[in-house]
Amino acid sequence: MRDAVERWEVTESQRRFRGRVIGLRTDLVRMPAGDVAAREVVEHPGSVAVLALDEEDRVLLIRQYRHPAGHQLWEAPAGLRDVDGEELRDTAERELLEEAGYRAKEWHTLVDAFTSPGMCDERIRIFLARGVVEVPEEQRDFQGIHEETHLPLAWVKLDEAAAKVLAGEIHNPTAVMGILAAYVVRAAGYGDLRSADAPE
Repeated sequence: MRDAVERWEVTESQRRFRGRVIGLRTDLVRMPAGDVAAREVVEHPGSVAVLALDEEDRVLLIRQYRHPAGHQLWEAPAGLRDVDGEELRDTAERELLEEAGYRAKEWHTLVDAFTSPGMCDERIRIFLARGVVEVPEEQRDFQGIHEETHLPLAWVKLDEAAAKVLAGEIHNPTAVMGILAAYVVRAAGYGDLRSADAPE
């Protein structure tokens, strides 16, 4: 059993909105019985995230204000696929450095997912990064703006992070997926991980 690419016929498509990051369109989609139904689609460039683990089995999390949710959320470092032609791992490496000030020596693909497939085309790839080392502040050239000017950082034991997910204390879906997937692959001895450049 596996997900399969399939695209039903779109008889008409109308752009409703185009913002800085997302867009909104309405597609008229022909259903298998022949009827046509309107489906709104939020267009998104896609994203990457990094579930970083250190030698003590601790997960690197950052806290960020998320206005639509009205919460300060504990999250894995993440960012948009907004640089044309940039490899996903390169995007993830950049985000780990910019948001948390770390680099990693070992990279694998952990999870590929659609974040909200009932309404949005956003795809996310979550990487597992190990062998993490902090980059001295004077060697970092990124200055965050707005919500990213101050991102508190915490290292949390993987077992504790997984327990917090199940207790409803961590809500960010990327963090939830990454933490639980890391918990599973650690139990399997990290043997079934895909390469960092595995096809989506």
